[in-house]
Amino acid sequence: MSVGLRVGVDIGATKLLGVVMAADGTIMAQSRQATVPGPDGVLATVVTVLDRLAAALDGALPEFIGIGIPGIVDRDHGTVRHAVNIGLGGDWFPLADRLADRTGATVVVENDVRAATWGAHVLSGEDDLAYFSVGTGLAAGFVIDGVLRRGVSRVAGEIGHVPVDPAGPFCSCGQRGCLELSASGSTLAAAWPVPDGASAGAALFAAAAAGDARAVAARDGFATGLADAIRVVGLTVDPAAIIIGGGVADLRDELLGVVVAALRAQAVASPFLASLDLAGRVRLVPGGVPVGAIGAATIGDAR
Repeated sequence: MSVGLRVGVDIGATKLLGVVMAADGTIMAQSRQATVPGPDGVLATVVTVLDRLAAALDGALPEFIGIGIPGIVDRDHGTVRHAVNIGLGGDWFPLADRLADRTGATVVVENDVRAATWGAHVLSGEDDLAYFSVGTGLAAGFVIDGVLRRGVSRVAGEIGHVPVDPAGPFCSCGQRGCLELSASGSTLAAAWPVPDGASAGAALFAAAAAGDARAVAARDGFATGLADAIRVVGLTVDPAAIIIGGGVADLRDELLGVVVAALRAQAVASPFLASLDLAGRVRLVPGGVPVGAIGAATIGDAR
């Protein structure tokens, strides 16, 4: 049953999602588990998900497992470090070897945003794209001429840590006024606190739609910050497609509408920007599709 199937695992700060995907892209099985932080905890969580997926396949896992994980990833050695939101520090953690020992499968490990970027490439068919992951933080990934860009230091796409306001507040990276401080899920949560488990973004956008002046200002400030990030990427990489994903993308048309409006507003006074039509290149990942896990399942194909 496992012939032609692949496993993709998307590791996040709070949850881990594993899928089994057929060659035609059909999701055959899924398993979700709360992420246990730390090297042993992450490994145990992945193994639990893999065991559940194997059970759905009558006990036999496919021969390929792709992993998307936060942090700095050395794909050649299958190691990861500085994934602080899941408890991995500065030492290289040999995740691929540990999982290969447990499963006997070929394991490829990639940074989670780059895995999702590859998933966006697979789903869209675009060979020239920028993918924006707008979740707790803000990051981007790039497929250029069909090739996934990683960077010499393996940090290509850390757009959230581009400083745009020298007098702004300190960022967790140690710089001031980074884009992430105005365009991320954390920005929305800080602007519009809600009870645990509720969506700050959904609550803020709903309040803005109802005419709450404070919510309108926070929503539009967020949209302007994300438009700034898109403009930076548009002017440096000039991608054919700009695809927004991550948890904030669950806002769907409400998010797309305000970001497109912010991009158009920025272009009003600049014929140069208007000629680029960045707003016309922006789209969302398909709703309800596990783009990160799909990217992880197919990451072995990435150049």
